[in-house]
Amino acid sequence: MARPVGDGMSPSLPEFAKELLDAASYVTVATVMPDGSPQTSVLWATYDGEELLLSTIVGRAKERNWRRDPRTSVLIHDAHDPNRFVEVRGTVAMTTDGGAELINRLCMAYYGEPFTGDEGTENVRVVARVTPTRVIVR
Repeated sequence: MARPVGDGMSPSLPEFAKELLDAASYVTVATVMPDGSPQTSVLWATYDGEELLLSTIVGRAKERNWRRDPRTSVLIHDAHDPNRFVEVRGTVAMTTDGGAELINRLCMAYYGEPFTGDEGTENVRVVARVTPTRVIVR
């Protein structure tokens, strides 16, 4: 059964979420398109204190959506038990500061090697910081 976490103020990221992220679990991220329809992406993620950190590129749909509407939902999957997950709903703040470092950190966590996917491109990496407003654990 899903249960909300926190006191209704600013919920903290539960230890189960941090354990899943430390184990390089994939996340599904939902944003809101201009017409109100949902847009989802599967991403790598980590955390900084009580906030989630995601990486994207300037101009991608999720980045454009967050600039227009910072609301988001991030579903952290338990690869060993698909019935267990953490949903983090919140708002996103973005910066390009530290973008290259974050994608490299994530690639090391997920694949054990430095990230090379932006080499030879004009990609501008964005750090998306998700501040939780509601957390649900199942």
